Amino acid sequence: MTGTSSTVTEKVRGRAAVRAVPARTAGPGRAAAWARRGPLMPALVFMVVVTQLPFVATLVISFTDWNALYPDRRGFTGLTNYADVFGDAGLRASVLTTVWLTAGVVLVSLVLGLGLALLLDRRFRGRGLVRTMLIAPFLLVPVASALLWKHALYNPEYGLFNGALSWLWQLFGSERPPQPDWITSMPLGAIGASLVWQWTPFMMLILLAGLQSRSTEAVEAARVDGANAWQVFRFLTLPHLRRYLELAALLGSVYVVQNFDAVFTLTSGGLGTANLPYTIYESFYKAHDYGRASAAGVVVVAGTIVVATLALRLVSTLLKEESS
Repeated sequence: MTGTSSTVTEKVRGRAAVRAVPARTAGPGRAAAWARRGPLMPALVFMVVVTQLPFVATLVISFTDWNALYPDRRGFTGLTNYADVFGDAGLRASVLTTVWLTAGVVLVSLVLGLGLALLLDRRFRGRGLVRTMLIAPFLLVPVASALLWKHALYNPEYGLFNGALSWLWQLFGSERPPQPDWITSMPLGAIGASLVWQWTPFMMLILLAGLQSRSTEAVEAARVDGANAWQVFRFLTLPHLRRYLELAALLGSVYVVQNFDAVFTLTSGGLGTANLPYTIYESFYKAHDYGRASAAGVVVVAGTIVVATLALRLVSTLLKEESS
């Protein structure tokens, strides 16, 4: 019995020693993990202060009746601001304008970006220079891009478009060339054209990356089997680019739906071109209705988060497919 009890005691001590090893080694491992994460803490704190705290403040203000023109009426109002946001006819019109503008810009940019990506996927002399020139519109500041279109292209007196029309009319012998005011005659189209010019390079870069990741062996095998260029594009290239087209459309929608610079610079929200960001700007800075503007901002952020979540899931799916 004594030998048996001593054996049991030794086993218990051995198990206790084995369990004690992770407890002693957990300290240095945890310290090493915090040492690796420590340099990132200032950036994390800065991001929280800059992005999350203003959003929390906006969320709190969205539940209050706060108009700077009536400072004595400030107080908690519940969901009244959200009801006003969804019940306002002007805001519904701005939502419709935002949807049309976003859908048109994204679709046209995708088609043009796909064509340019197919062009740049081929080898030709000066391809690097052409690629740099095509990317240039995306690198411009949005306000500078809108000013360029407003004054250098759309101006009815000295703009490039009317200058080209005058030259064509003089070439064909007409005495009175037309001088249309592009922004007044087609305001939403004018904004859409400037945004397409700016966002087509973004679509082109994503689709070009997709083209360069496809299997060249499958394309060569299809050509050996007698497939023409259209058949290769339809049955090989387009199915391969489906994920990249979806990603470009989602990311483009996230960015274009938040556009404010083109609307503010070209039309100042007039002529039926006020989108959601501009309507929020008017409510906050012109009507000074901080509660209602904050509620509209929260709604826009919620919609953007939904689209961004879909985009992130698509990106993760793409990365998993590429790694497999």
